[in-house]
Amino acid sequence: MTGAQPAYPSSWYAAATPPLPLQPALEGAIDADACIVGGGYTGLSAALHLAGRGYRVVLLEAERVGWGASGRNGGQIGTGPRQDESEIAAAHGADVARQLFGLAEAGKALVRDLVSAHGIDCDLRTGQVIAAAKPRDVAPLHARAHRLARDHGYRLMEPLDARATAALVGSSRYAGGVLDLGALHLQPLAYALGLARAALAAGVTIFEGSRVLGYSRAAPSIVRTARGQVRARHVVLACNGYLGNLEPRLAGHIMPINNFLVATAPLPAGLRPAILPRGTCAHDTLFVLNYFRRAADGRLVFGGGENYGARFPADIAAFVRPFLLRVFPQLADVAIDHAWGGTLAITRSRLPHVGRLPPNVFFAHGYSGHGVATATLAGQLIAEAMDGTAGRFDVLAGVPARRFPGGRWLRWPGMVLGMLYYALRDRL
Repeated sequence: MTGAQPAYPSSWYAAATPPLPLQPALEGAIDADACIVGGGYTGLSAALHLAGRGYRVVLLEAERVGWGASGRNGGQIGTGPRQDESEIAAAHGADVARQLFGLAEAGKALVRDLVSAHGIDCDLRTGQVIAAAKPRDVAPLHARAHRLARDHGYRLMEPLDARATAALVGSSRYAGGVLDLGALHLQPLAYALGLARAALAAGVTIFEGSRVLGYSRAAPSIVRTARGQVRARHVVLACNGYLGNLEPRLAGHIMPINNFLVATAPLPAGLRPAILPRGTCAHDTLFVLNYFRRAADGRLVFGGGENYGARFPADIAAFVRPFLLRVFPQLADVAIDHAWGGTLAITRSRLPHVGRLPPNVFFAHGYSGHGVATATLAGQLIAEAMDGTAGRFDVLAGVPARRFPGGRWLRWPGMVLGMLYYALRDRL
């Protein structure tokens, strides 16, 4: 490989995770049945499942596998789609709401199955507290728990009052909430690299440091990097928040935003029993939500705050610390060992944008903060559809996706104003 070698951004995940051996950059020409662009959960899952069906798969990653949001997120896997089931039913009908809830549950099951089948050491655990940041948020959380039991047979959510929430979280900030015993959480980069190792073992060819510059709209397609090309019968675009201008037909449907996390030093022995004592993860109901979990070594990984420009804050630890201390003022004297950010993609509906482009392109992105399980499932569904079984894929692809106003170039101002408005409402 020539030039500078790609490296992971500094984070606790990168510091704590045994790395995957560096894969070479693409040099020259190669043929494949499927060329996957992007080495996050979507691309790795699609590669693994296509290889299992006998496809010759080449995966091209601009940096390192798991370099983007797949290796930098909060690691939480909640229940149901990102958009509330009642809103989906109102917009698209009760049948679609049931189908999307079923797919969300299938995504959780797929993560569990992949971790077990491939022996992925990613600290997979169960349980999530959804904490009501305002008193008016309690009733909707409790109503959703009852509605999921009634309409979907999901009986793993337990309504909580303020006292029970404080005991489970370790913070008196919240007015109540729910405990979801069917939710999951994990160490996200370790999970991504576990998928990569499984894909390599299945025969997938992975090239790192191989940014895709463009591809031909033909069958087969020629996918070009700086030093090579892949001729493939099918192309999978699995770029999410890093799609950029690679495919103008898709860019206006998603909006990249930046989210930020810190990892504290391992919590002092006197504080550990009170913060997330049952080993659950948690997030709250703010528009710009706070989310957190205890790592295996006793530190707290906490996400809070976001921005909407091209740059991260100069001091991410200082940016996130106020959010951390509003929830856990008792951690004022605990050091922050690591701070980092990542870029994800949202859609207007907060449902993923999944589909095909003629003549031979599959895509999935816009997971809107629900990417761990949804992206893993999307990769599997792409493999099914490419192999001729498109039923589950078509459920996601059939959900109408609206472009952001202003399209690819003018979507930023309106979206930023809207996000800032709701963030201000959080503060008030």
